[in-house]
Amino acid sequence: MTIKRINPDIRWSEAVVHNDTIYYTSVPEKLDCDITEQTTDTLAAIDALLHRLGSNKSKILDVTIFLADKADFTGMNAAWDTWVVAGSAPVRCTVQAELMDPKYKVEIKIIAAL
Repeated sequence: MTIKRINPDIRWSEAVVHNDTIYYTSVPEKLDCDITEQTTDTLAAIDALLHRLGSNKSKILDVTIFLADKADFTGMNAAWDTWVVAGSAPVRCTVQAELMDPKYKVEIKIIAAL
């Protein structure tokens, strides 16, 4: 069984591929904007990574969304609902969590098929 680490660093890898499954966590690059824009930015990074690895968002199996403030749930869903593939929505949960960078409003962890 091969484990492929994408851009490994000392503390983490950008993504990991194992058994034709992609594991990836995305955070926003645009930090001085509202939750909808941060979510859109984070989802765009997911699209880019999946494309690079030969997959796409219709192959996402599982998503965990971390929100710094549960009041942002509606704004996050506004971005999510325009992004997710109709008929191919993954299993999803959303939790409130104190994120490591206080400017992060959202962090999204996915598991996807190749």
